[in-house]
Order: sequence, then C-alpha cells, then structure tokens
Amino acid sequence: MSDGPAGPRGTSFGPDSEPSLLFPNTSSLAATWDVDVAREAGELMGARAREMGLHVLLAPTVNLHRSPLGGRHFECFSEDPLLTAGMAASFVEGVQSAGVAVCVKHFVANDSETERMTFDARIDERALHEVYLRPFEAAVREAGAWSVMAAYNGVNGTTMTENTALLTGLLKREWGFDGVVISDWMAARSTEASALAGLDVVMPGPAGPWGDALVTAVEEG
Repeated sequence: MSDGPAGPRGTSFGPDSEPSLLFPNTSSLAATWDVDVAREAGELMGARAREMGLHVLLAPTVNLHRSPLGGRHFECFSEDPLLTAGMAASFVEGVQSAGVAVCVKHFVANDSETERMTFDARIDERALHEVYLRPFEAAVREAGAWSVMAAYNGVNGTTMTENTALLTGLLKREWGFDGVVISDWMAARSTEASALAGLDVVMPGPAGPWGDALVTAVEEG
C-alpha cells in the first residue's frame, strides 16, 4: 500500500527512495470538470504504481472541502458532492484498469483537520446521503472500487471503525461492496467492536488491537 492522491509515493523513504511521479493536485484536477482527464490521471497513476510494485494506491480522497482551513484539501476534489463523485468514479476506473486497487478514503465525513482523529460528525440522514456519502457511493457502485478506508472520526455518536450501520449495513449490504475495508492508520481502537462492525484490515500491522487479541476473541466465540 502507498499514498497517494497526487501520485504514488512508493514503499520506502529517504534519499535512496525511488522518485515519485507528481501529478497536479486533486483540487486542480477537479477544476477541469473533465471526467476523461480524471480517468487518464488514474490510468497513469495505476501504471506507475505497478512499476513500483504496489498493490493498493491509497487514493482517491473524496472528502469535501468544508472549510478554507482544511490542511489536506489539496488531496480532495471539491466542495461539491456531484463533481467529486463524477471525477472520483472516473479516477477509480483509471487506476484499477492497471490492476492496482484503489482505497477510497476517508469513509466518511472526515472533512475537518481540527480534532481530525477524534471528532464526531453530527449529520442528519438526508445530508449524510446526499452530500457526504455521494462520492463514496459513486466510487463503489459505479466504478467498482476494490477497497475503502474507514476514517478516524465518528459519525452520529459511533467511531467509523466500529460503525456497523455504515460499514456493514450501508456499504456492504445496501451498496453491495465486496471489497476490503481498511482502517486509517491507528484508527482502530478496539478488538471485537471493530471486527464485528465490518472492518477487514487494521493498519498498520502487525501490532495493534487485533493480532493475538482477535484470535483469542474468535476462539472464545
């Protein structure tokens, strides 16, 4: 797995690392309003990811521009859910045409840098579905994304790595997602609750709340 939304970074760090191929940032890509350009960017990133030996590209970021102070907004497409959905779906198709999985992130409503790892987004059902979830739905149902990243934050009182209603009820059952749900790095903070909610992979491994603790929980029923 490797970041990122502006070009595959690779699996190593430091002066001996392979150079990254840097693309125009995602907001600039969305400003074209051109889904064909988004697909072409995805195809090129997918090809570069294969060259670097990557299996999963941790992109696209389909969270929304909700504040001018968002420090990671350059990774996101837009403040508009329909523009984001259209561009993201084409990007996903492009990357995966090279045989590299995308990981659509950060599911869902991880749109604030303030308390990014702990805040609870309180969103009514209509806004949640029509605004915040729309880009994820397009990436999954229209473009067939192979993986999705569960976010740090909570939504309506439940942290996303333990959010059964959204991970299993909506994503897996209603939308028919049959790929892999990956936690954001250090986002999973429980063993049983996260496993039962629909999380499939805890990152980073092998340390963390799963490992031996999850084996024991399974053995104990």
